[in-house]
Amino acid sequence: MVLNITDNARSQIEEMMKDEDRDTVRLRFGVKGGGCSGLSYSLGFDYDVNEDLDTLEEVNGIPLTIFSQDIPVIEGTTIDFKQNMMGGGFTIDNPNAIVSCGCGSSFKAKEREGTPENC
Repeated sequence: MVLNITDNARSQIEEMMKDEDRDTVRLRFGVKGGGCSGLSYSLGFDYDVNEDLDTLEEVNGIPLTIFSQDIPVIEGTTIDFKQNMMGGGFTIDNPNAIVSCGCGSSFKAKEREGTPENC
């Protein structure tokens, strides 16, 4: 399993998916270049799957799509949802991040074999 999704995150994702076509929608998680630390997380719903480029999993009951090239920099990551007096939001704990920005949405990954050059 590439990612972990906590029960709190699963509940929030399921609530957000209730208006989507549950037979075909998947949660897509990955990284993209940008942010103050070099990479930023991408999290959203997707109906398109490229079986040559994507890895498909089901984690804690959530259908998940990951761009296969992103796996070296996100493997072992935990997605959680935390609620406080100011509202709530997803938190991402990535054991491969060596530097994270203050807002937690941008990071720099450890150098690993198989890491895409643009990371």
